[in-house]
Amino acid sequence: MHLLQSGVDITVIALWLGHASTATTHMYVEADLSMKKRAIEKITMPAQRRRAYQPSDRLLAFLENL
Repeated sequence: MHLLQSGVDITVIALWLGHASTATTHMYVEADLSMKKRAIEKITMPAQRRRAYQPSDRLLAFLENL
């Protein structure tokens, strides 16, 4: 846990412990509240650039002729 808190990647920790899979290592590791808080602080929300779909005049004409 100290290695993970120090920023060592879990794959490196798994190799050092001789685990064949990081899933094995992950069973022994639970993030504490301070780690969760730091992870959340690093997240940046994507810019909201959602626009409504505007069909082309050609598509609208096609649909009207159905």
